Parts: sequence; C-alpha cells; structure tokens
Amino acid sequence: MESNQIKIGLTPSSQCSYLENQQERVAVILDEGLHTPSQYEVFLANGFRRSGKMIYRPHCDTCQACQPIRVSIPDIQYSKSQRRLLNKADQLLWELKPQLDENWFNLYERYIETRHQNGSMFPANKDIFESFILADWIQPQFLHVYENDTLIAVAVTDCLPNSLSAFYTFYEPEHPLSLGTLCVLLQLKQCERMHKQWLYLGYQIDDCPAMNYKVRFQRHQKLVNQRWQG
Repeated sequence: MESNQIKIGLTPSSQCSYLENQQERVAVILDEGLHTPSQYEVFLANGFRRSGKMIYRPHCDTCQACQPIRVSIPDIQYSKSQRRLLNKADQLLWELKPQLDENWFNLYERYIETRHQNGSMFPANKDIFESFILADWIQPQFLHVYENDTLIAVAVTDCLPNSLSAFYTFYEPEHPLSLGTLCVLLQLKQCERMHKQWLYLGYQIDDCPAMNYKVRFQRHQKLVNQRWQG
C-alpha cells in the first residue's frame, strides 16, 4: 500500500484507552472512495481497523505497543483447553445473522454494567453502540449464541472477501463458560465454513492484560514493521 497516494488525517493526542501513562492518536483514511469492503480488507492487511464508518490505525508519537494480529485459517491449531471449551459448548446453538435480535440490548446492558463500568461505553446506550458498529459502506454480521433459546452472546463480525474481522463481542457476564473465548472460536469455525483465509482480531497490546487472550489462538501472526510474522 502506497500511503503517499492516500489522504490520511491525524487526530489530536488524547489519553490512551489501554495504557495509563501513554497518549494515543490515530491516522484516519479520508478518501471516501476507499471505504468499501474490498478496500477495507487491504487496509486490514496493513494494520488498520474501523470504528463506525471510520478506518483508522494507531499513529502514536512515543508508543508502538499496538500490534495488529490475525489467525491463519488453514493453519489453525486448537489447544486442549480450546477443544474442551468447544466440546462443552456442543449444547449451544449459534448462527450468523444480518441483524441483531430484538432483545440484544438487555444482554449488552448487563455486559457493560458488569464488565466495563470504567470504560468509554458506560453507561450502555443503544444509539452510541449502533454508531460504533454500523457504517454505510459495510454491513456487519452478528454471530448469535443461544442456550435453551436464550441469547447469551453476540459477536459483531465484518465479512470480507477473503477474511472475517472480529469487531466487538458482548455476552452474559455471569455465565460459567468463557464466552469471549468461545466467540472467537466460533468465528474461526465460521471462517472454516466460509473458506476464508484470515480472522482478524484487532490489536494485541502485550502490557494490557485484557488483550492477552488473543495470542492463545494459533497459528496467529502479528504485523511488525509492516511484515506479518508468526
């Protein structure tokens, strides 16, 4: 990707959402003509993500802790604990849908109030959430997980020509299963069903414990110095 041919804007620096003593800023793709699913997949392969309709990449002045991470679908290696979790989830039903179920907000609200009271999404707000996940140039899909007909997890997923991108997940916070991990495993299974090459997991930050679950999925690759390594 030749960035000198692409219009990019930089946001002002602000307090980092993940590391206490760091400032963050992002580079934003300004060309609206590049906001398409196929172009976005190229940007994903170059370390970008989206938030709402915005395509961005960390561009911090003094920190490079954010490392894009993806899983190679042909090379998946499930660990013993991941296989156990999938086996425990055999009684659950899961389905990828183009729209959220009507009762999604009740689950999302419980998740935010229990797990993210100090986060930027608290208190749970339907309009803010929808502006975060929706865009006029891409239609996200929604992986719904059910237990006895009750919705217990939703994984917002971007479907692209050769990959899926795990965008955001919320789930029943008190459930005994590790539903966050399970949703990634189910997205990997969905990639296999759809014959995709990659599952993109966003950014890995080694010094942020909440991010470290991502390196447990094999075989993963990290984008380091503009080269995927793994």
